Amino acid sequence: MGEVAAAFPGGSEMRNGNGQRKSCWYEEEIDTDLRWCFALNSILHTGASQYQDIQLLDTKPFGKALVIDGKLQSAEIDEFIYHECLVHPPLLHHPNPKSVFIMGGGEGSTARELLRHNTINKVVMCDIDQEVVDFCKSYLVVNREAFSDPRLHLVINDARAELESREEGYDVIIGDLADPIEGGPCYQLYTQSFYQTTVRPKLNQGGIFVTQAGPAGIFSHTEVFSCIYNTLKQVFKYVVPYSAHIPSYADTWGWVMASDSPFEASVDELDRRMKQTVKGENRYLDGNTFSSASTLSKAVRISLENETHVYTEGSARFIYGYGTACTHNQA
Repeated sequence: MGEVAAAFPGGSEMRNGNGQRKSCWYEEEIDTDLRWCFALNSILHTGASQYQDIQLLDTKPFGKALVIDGKLQSAEIDEFIYHECLVHPPLLHHPNPKSVFIMGGGEGSTARELLRHNTINKVVMCDIDQEVVDFCKSYLVVNREAFSDPRLHLVINDARAELESREEGYDVIIGDLADPIEGGPCYQLYTQSFYQTTVRPKLNQGGIFVTQAGPAGIFSHTEVFSCIYNTLKQVFKYVVPYSAHIPSYADTWGWVMASDSPFEASVDELDRRMKQTVKGENRYLDGNTFSSASTLSKAVRISLENETHVYTEGSARFIYGYGTACTHNQA
């Protein structure tokens, strides 16, 4: 990644010796025979931390896009879909959420959405990678207010170690982690043992856990979405999978919400709580949208019902592929 970016550091177009246009593109291999590709205006920044490769791309269709370990994490034009879906369902289903622990979330967008809730008095954001956090603070202007909010407590540490070391419990715990990539830093935080021995004991009475759970499309949901759902079913009494299409991901994306207390809020109640507690208007999610998001297609429902795989460190499943910025010749 870094070598290609250095060879072609910016500008969307140039000409080679034959007079052909050479355009800069981002390309992500989604499967063996499937690649997702879009044009770039420029590569704004590229680097590597102790844990991950990092790029900030200025894309033509999706605006600024954050790429970590070759997987697009969020794009300026549609990141609100992902972050509203991750944050608001657990906070709106909880009757009075005050304290939240974010695993990951270094981008700052999850904290931004959380801090829109007027019931929240403490958000602990624990990300393992200081360089990613610093990078996002510098380049993602939309989240600067969240990073300076006194309710946000930023910790650089492994999420498992940090949760285990803390004595207090939380009303909501959020897994805003990178996708489980083979060799990546996060896949152990999707396992049954982690949910059972670390996450569940740190939830207050009535507490809710939610995690991003990878692609959830008609063909892609069996990568990790179905087994993350099944794994959480082994740990919690009530588990709700839901999904939404995110254009820059070129797929439907999934989240799973879990608790030992039932999710009983109606569409009208979700809207009422949103109006009372959330500053500003959501662009994507309301009560009806969540109702639709948690009504999965027939094929995916049947697949989840029949899923038997439990995510463990010894039987982990991984997201396929790796992305890169590259150049293509055009006539």
